[in-house]
Amino acid sequence: MPIATGSDERAQGYFPHWTLKSSGVIMPEERLPLGQTVVSGLQHCVAMSGSTIIAPLLMGFDPNVAVLFSGIGTLIFFVIVAGRVPSYLGSSFAFIAVVIAATGYVGHGPNPNLSVALGGIVGAGVLYGVIALIVMWSGVGWIEKLLPPAVTGAVVAAIGLNLAPVAVKAVSANAFDTGIGLATVLIIGVVAVGAPGLWRRLPIILGAIGGYLLYLLFANGFGFGKPIDFTQVSAAPWIGLPSFTTPTFQTDAIVLIAPVAIILVAENLGHIKAVGAMTGRSLDDYLGRALLADSLATIVAACGGGTGVTTYAENIGVMAATKVYSTLLFAFAALVSIVLGFSPKFGALVLSIPGPVIGGLSIVLFGLIAAMAGRIWVENKIDFSSPANLITVAVALTAGAGDLTLKFGAFTIGGIGTATFGAIILYQILRSPFARRAE
Repeated sequence: MPIATGSDERAQGYFPHWTLKSSGVIMPEERLPLGQTVVSGLQHCVAMSGSTIIAPLLMGFDPNVAVLFSGIGTLIFFVIVAGRVPSYLGSSFAFIAVVIAATGYVGHGPNPNLSVALGGIVGAGVLYGVIALIVMWSGVGWIEKLLPPAVTGAVVAAIGLNLAPVAVKAVSANAFDTGIGLATVLIIGVVAVGAPGLWRRLPIILGAIGGYLLYLLFANGFGFGKPIDFTQVSAAPWIGLPSFTTPTFQTDAIVLIAPVAIILVAENLGHIKAVGAMTGRSLDDYLGRALLADSLATIVAACGGGTGVTTYAENIGVMAATKVYSTLLFAFAALVSIVLGFSPKFGALVLSIPGPVIGGLSIVLFGLIAAMAGRIWVENKIDFSSPANLITVAVALTAGAGDLTLKFGAFTIGGIGTATFGAIILYQILRSPFARRAE
């Protein structure tokens, strides 16, 4: 089976020879000095940690297991794409609705039917892998026909807009929470625009630290908000094994959960296109590998009790803000996540981050995701005087932002899925020969 490879890979070998660069835009085959690599890699850990932990909590999974397998999955991705596609794999939100439906999870505590959900996620990973192999065999042409830049930009924007209410809700409980969230946003912006040297590359991690300290001062110190409770952090051991769980395969759960693979394909494609737009180079040669890597990472995670994983938009947002695309950052972040997966104290510490601070971070990161759509459209010179492009994008943005949910029996497609499939189908209809003749 032929595998598409880039000319740089043939010239350099399987992995690139990362060249040292300490300033300016850092491309995937370049690397920062060790100290900057460590700090920037930790920033990616911060960016992924909120969603990677929140998603399993919403499904009744162990967050430490999810963090561990996010690191393992990212290393799988790094190896399969030959270290040439910068990306972090974290918990996928696309599984939440179907997992809850398949397991009857009540919304708090461990999921008593976790193994059944894991079997369904393995099924999704297998279907995902089949699609990836088809792409590796036949190329990306058929996917590009289904998902041209007008559509992929709409999907990327819909993802960011769909997540926006989550971020806004996190900072809207009261005036204090709103103030902390907006202060976190301001810290990120000031650091990204005005901080000197290295500090300008660290807006997300410095925003998280600044927001945390502000909350600690005004809530724990002056009593303006609910104090941060460090009881769980103190009680948690530094080192401990996560609670691994093996899957149980039930046909009804597999049938319900496996179709999520289609959403992951579209999501991954949108993310790869976004990274390609940011770096100014096509990553299409590695799309099949990226899909295969994500599918294998999902299967491995589900076999041990982790959530399905996907390339993370939050980390794409970090790259957009910092202009650092070195793939070595993600290998380092993955190793850190694996270590932290064996630390219950880390899980407790991350869970102590106040909601308004997470909300402030999310406002910036989710907004950057949506803004990436503009770059995709500009780079590809999308003609918005074309009714097909304009209507496709308009419908996708509204469906995504409004979280238009469709139900087909027990199968539910949320706003991201509706926007994705709606954009694909509507664009093909509007670009069909019949539609062009009518025009």
